[in-house]
Amino acid sequence: MQYDVIVIGSGPGGYVGAIRCAQLGLKTAVIEKYSTFGGTCLNVGCIPSKALLDTSEHYHNAAHNFEAHGIGLSNLKIDVKKMIERKNDVIAQNTAGITFLFKKNKIDAYEGVGSFIDKNTIKVTKKDGSTEELKAKNVIIATGSKPTALPFLPIDKKRIITSTEALNLQEVPKHLIVIGGGVIGLELGSVYARLGAKVSVVEFAKSILSTMDGGLGKELQRVLKKNLGMEFFLGHKVTGATTKGKKVTVTAEDPKGQEISLEGDYCIVSVGRTAYTEGLGLENIGIKTEERGNKIPVNEHLETSVEGVYAIGDVVKGAMLAHKAEDEGTYVAERIVGQKPHIDYNLIPGVVYTWPEVASVGKTEEQLKDAGVKYKSGSFSFKASGRAKASGDTDGFIKVLADTETDEILGVHMIGPRAADMIAEAVVAMEYRASAEDIGRICHAHPTFTEAFKEAALAATANRAIHA
Repeated sequence: MQYDVIVIGSGPGGYVGAIRCAQLGLKTAVIEKYSTFGGTCLNVGCIPSKALLDTSEHYHNAAHNFEAHGIGLSNLKIDVKKMIERKNDVIAQNTAGITFLFKKNKIDAYEGVGSFIDKNTIKVTKKDGSTEELKAKNVIIATGSKPTALPFLPIDKKRIITSTEALNLQEVPKHLIVIGGGVIGLELGSVYARLGAKVSVVEFAKSILSTMDGGLGKELQRVLKKNLGMEFFLGHKVTGATTKGKKVTVTAEDPKGQEISLEGDYCIVSVGRTAYTEGLGLENIGIKTEERGNKIPVNEHLETSVEGVYAIGDVVKGAMLAHKAEDEGTYVAERIVGQKPHIDYNLIPGVVYTWPEVASVGKTEEQLKDAGVKYKSGSFSFKASGRAKASGDTDGFIKVLADTETDEILGVHMIGPRAADMIAEAVVAMEYRASAEDIGRICHAHPTFTEAFKEAALAATANRAIHA
């Protein structure tokens, strides 16, 4: 078969890129090694984890917060099996949606492992060992990533597990040890802490969410400790983990070099993700991956060193985010047909779906200080928000960073209720290079959580927040 474009991988980058290619009139095929579309995000990542986060949030609110609203419950319990079944149903609905979109856009789908014979010829190796060859003018590599393993810490997928296995536990752990204080570890730790597990987070850095604005990690740690009883071992270097029966023992060195030991019944290893290129046959077309992270080198147009071969998403440089991959898929599709698309990587928001949620876009205070940029900062606490008081969600704040001279917004960092949705206003504002004054002048509906953004912007402009 001859195609204009073959996309290898059907995750957010791959399926969005394929659909955009088809919309632009390109004859398009997708190769997916698994039996369902959607990649990590839809099958074992973003979507199933949010399903579990929602269930656990409902349970936690019923157990701890309903009484304040005058709602009384007795004999409250969690049916873990039903929770997992619901999560699986959510996955099925979403993956079926991708199948529908492929058919609607007349995209051919092949199940199997796609590998390069040459830059225009892709071999599809199916589960039964049979093969098929496809031809294409352009190829988009969208094979995503897999959880990073520590060489000294073998993952048995039973007691020492990754995020994938954590989405299918059949019981609430008594003591869950999480190695890694990043997004994945904190989200999954939150799920089981809300359901009653003791959760211990071991993190090598001196703070959780170490890549985000420093104030966000500090506040989230305080709230997770206060509300969920999570404990944190920061600045600790994990040295090993062993299992014996139903017990896992994790050893680590504290900041002073003293060894500590934690015993639990499950341990999640969530120390990041590594680009997945296994079986692609990149060596057949002369592409070498980077030593660090196994990523595929690309130019500013996401084209590899081989003309007509592109790579997007987790398999290339930059943040490993589904929405970043989607934008890159669209970018490459439009580039192939001669359009002039654009992505501003500074304005790709990052979100942590704990509660309160954490969201960020633009530069952090640490980055601005390192770059010597003169900036002003304005913050507003949800404790002073009427809407937050009404819902009982008063933890957190919104911080606006603006240029001292021009007042242009350089970064927005928020931790609070529905921050994942609220960050979109900040992204739009920054895309149009709005000033903090602009946001302060825009009328925000009352009572809403987004008023806190307006107040933070006012605080950044001559410290004139009204409700602070």
